[in-house]
Amino acid sequence: MRSPRMFPALAMAGVLAMTTLAACSSGDGNNDSASTSDGKVELRVVSLLPGSEPEAFAAFDARVAQFEEKYPNIKVTGEEYEWKATTFAAQLAGGTLPDVFEIPFTDGLTLIENGQLADLDTQFRALPYADDFNPNVIQAGTGPDGHVYAIPAKNVYGIGLHYNRQLFEQAGLDPDDPPTTWDEVRADAKKIADATGQAGYATMTQNGTGGWQLTVASYARGGRLEQANDDGTFTATLDNDGTKKALEYLKALRWEDNSMGANFLLDWSSINQAFAAGQIGMFTSGSDVYNAMVQTNAIDPDSYGLTVVPLEGADAGVLGGGTLAAVPAAADDATKDAAVKWIDFWYLSKYVDQDTALQDAQTMVDSDQPVGTPVLPIFSDEQQTTYLDWIADLVNVPLDQMTGFTEGIGGQKIIPEPSASTQELYAALEPALQAVLTDENADIDALLATANENVQAILDSNAS
Repeated sequence: MRSPRMFPALAMAGVLAMTTLAACSSGDGNNDSASTSDGKVELRVVSLLPGSEPEAFAAFDARVAQFEEKYPNIKVTGEEYEWKATTFAAQLAGGTLPDVFEIPFTDGLTLIENGQLADLDTQFRALPYADDFNPNVIQAGTGPDGHVYAIPAKNVYGIGLHYNRQLFEQAGLDPDDPPTTWDEVRADAKKIADATGQAGYATMTQNGTGGWQLTVASYARGGRLEQANDDGTFTATLDNDGTKKALEYLKALRWEDNSMGANFLLDWSSINQAFAAGQIGMFTSGSDVYNAMVQTNAIDPDSYGLTVVPLEGADAGVLGGGTLAAVPAAADDATKDAAVKWIDFWYLSKYVDQDTALQDAQTMVDSDQPVGTPVLPIFSDEQQTTYLDWIADLVNVPLDQMTGFTEGIGGQKIIPEPSASTQELYAALEPALQAVLTDENADIDALLATANENVQAILDSNAS
């Protein structure tokens, strides 16, 4: 079967990239599950990012065929999907999402509290590994009643520093010795810019992704963007020293070193595209982003390098996040049963079952898709190690070019994203970030004070 091709929306936002255009959904208020003329349950699911390579769709279609052979009473239709903060709420309310859709960890609890996700607890508890999830991961989809409404599915990541090995070589740098401090990142970025004319360092700046990555830079310098209070309220702390240092650092790269190029309107997809095209020397993003650049941007594997984000100062850490699989609240039991079977098959069972792990990896290899990109464990560290041992002979990503990350991430403190009004917080940071990169005289203290006031007002409003 061929996955239907959908046109991507014009705006891009959010922590992870995922949205859909579709005609109807069980989220439209209809509690009757869709079925085919022969009585099969019809299940519409997320497939891949819009614009992915044909080989990626071939791998998806092969896995769908394997699923339908295992569950002959379920008919699966894949839909291209990119989550976007600017459009997701309207799509969910309008019932245009698939029966199985994806959301970032940060949105799970809010959607649960709003009653917008189906209660999957009965189906989830039937999974043989339901009790084996990393508790810090499963809580992202667990409601205050203790029920699971969204299941950790993929892209559980720590932020890494991605770098272009070919640009490093052109600048006389050793790609096997990536920078380990922010001072070294700055020095290397200037060398790349001077030698190649490309951006030595770049950052996302818009559609929510800029605020996300400024949070990354703040955490890396010991900053926090909000504080949870004992009474359940939150205090905005966007004007912390870590965020100030991060903006001062970017200001120096932009205006003193001229090492950030000329494009200051980048988001998740456009920075991936520019990096894969050899136009960016270094940037920060999720450790799993290599997969998307293979599937969508035809990156040359020889050009890719990955290392850890430099940390400096007390309480510094690296931002972690991930993706939840969810179902619209109005879905009936037949749809929920089929949905959790798909979530188990497509996302999770490979981590706990050797035969499934090998089948999934072999299918991906046969379609020239990446296998073995570094991620953080959904289950235990030990189970992740076991899974990697199972597929070791099939790993086809350049792990020897990622050792800076794989050998360093275990020693870094993982910090979750801000938990209250996350997307609003990210959006409020972006005017400050964009101003610093486009106005040499931007007043960082004033910009952050304004952003902090705006976010505090949102936090207070949501608490009332």
